[in-house]
Amino acid sequence: MAQVLEFRLPDLGEGLTEAEIVRWLVEVGDVVAVDQPVVEVETAKAMVDVPCPYGGVVTARFGEEGTEMPVGAPLLTVAVGESGSPADAGTSGAGAMSDGASGARAPSDGSPAGSAASGSSRSSASSGSSGAAGSSGSSASSASSASSGNVLVGYGTSEAPSRRRRVRPASVPAASSAVPVPERAPAAPEGGADGVFVRDREPAGPVAVISPLVRRLARENGLDLRGLSGSGPEGLILRADVENALRAAAARGHTPAPAPVPDEGVVHGTRIPLRGVRGAVADKLSRSRREIPDATCWVDADATELLRARTAMNAAGGPKVSLLALLARICTAALARFPDLNSTVDLEAREVVRLEEVHLGFAAQTERGLVVPVVRDAHARDAESLTAEFARLTEAARAGTLTPADLTGGTFTLNNYGVFGVDGSTPIINHPEAAMLGVGRIVPKPWVHEGELAVRQVVQLSFTFDHRVCDGGTAGGFLRYVADCVEQPAVLLRTL
Repeated sequence: MAQVLEFRLPDLGEGLTEAEIVRWLVEVGDVVAVDQPVVEVETAKAMVDVPCPYGGVVTARFGEEGTEMPVGAPLLTVAVGESGSPADAGTSGAGAMSDGASGARAPSDGSPAGSAASGSSRSSASSGSSGAAGSSGSSASSASSASSGNVLVGYGTSEAPSRRRRVRPASVPAASSAVPVPERAPAAPEGGADGVFVRDREPAGPVAVISPLVRRLARENGLDLRGLSGSGPEGLILRADVENALRAAAARGHTPAPAPVPDEGVVHGTRIPLRGVRGAVADKLSRSRREIPDATCWVDADATELLRARTAMNAAGGPKVSLLALLARICTAALARFPDLNSTVDLEAREVVRLEEVHLGFAAQTERGLVVPVVRDAHARDAESLTAEFARLTEAARAGTLTPADLTGGTFTLNNYGVFGVDGSTPIINHPEAAMLGVGRIVPKPWVHEGELAVRQVVQLSFTFDHRVCDGGTAGGFLRYVADCVEQPAVLLRTL
């Protein structure tokens, strides 16, 4: 007989409590292998492919695409022990069950058949609790033989199964009559004669795509990625490939119909749900405004010499150094002189906690919204190392592959809003940090230099700080030191 196991949305780590179902990768009636990704979800931190730790026939799915699911909510149920299913491959009696165990539901704690699991997003170094569910009692041993006990791809999962495509069983044995599996004909692509566009959703299957944002772009425009040839390494499909295909289809008159917008019953305006990244940012900024008595000070600085120093460093050969890396190096040096600003406030204990390490966050605007990746141990990195890490995290932010570990744990934030062409700002502190340095655009302006009027490269620096951790003298001293280093980079060398 088949045993039905329930797989629940796992704890994705870093305090995440919910995730939105972006795309189902399997249908009811499909046969899945152990650790095969079954659903793509989006959290407030990253896009995640969630693999199922059980092998067998999918008997039910819970939640439509676009639905937000809390951690621990059922995702799907799998009948293991079906004849010809992956659970039977190489396991003798994997589907055998003890008396009274037929159709056992999973325990509420979400632990898979007596095994612990760790999880994070696609390439995260952080781990979370198991959210998979298994049977209890005497059926635990048979359940474990059909499952890996793992939750997310890349963290101690079993050896990759030999096949990843969805497979439909030829027949369902009579012994599984207690688990009805509805028949479903495979959906055929619809649209133009070339079969590029599909009407409702992208067919599941292994497609070499560089990022989840590319998948989303194709899905929202009804583009079947299986009909594309990628121009990236090893045939990876890039965003440019999808955009070129959409332009070509539009020229042929194969423009897909836009996705219908649900009627929210709004008379004036359109309702935009605050969820995902934007919802998480809204919650954090609101909490910052509620809890932190912040204040802002600012100063103009002559950045001409800093730009010259960077030009000289890059002309000397070796890896290029970014301006953001030099500003980060100045920040870490300033925090070493004013350690109160690298701290957090423990409200319950009514204590200011000074932090030893500087984990430097930097604001990055992406298609999914504003994110703040974190450079770990920024105080121990030189300008070249900082440049490389900024580049890595920026690329991951644009591709939508930042992990929860990349987005949490910051102690101080550097915000370069000058990239938007503005001079100044009063940024909101990234809770629970104590301060943020803002950098405006660097533009030529009249400036008194060595007693004479000259055209110099001028930048406005703004500094927002938590008034509970220090007074204005400390904040002013920090900002003045940063400005001095910008104007005379040799100041930084003298104080290292």
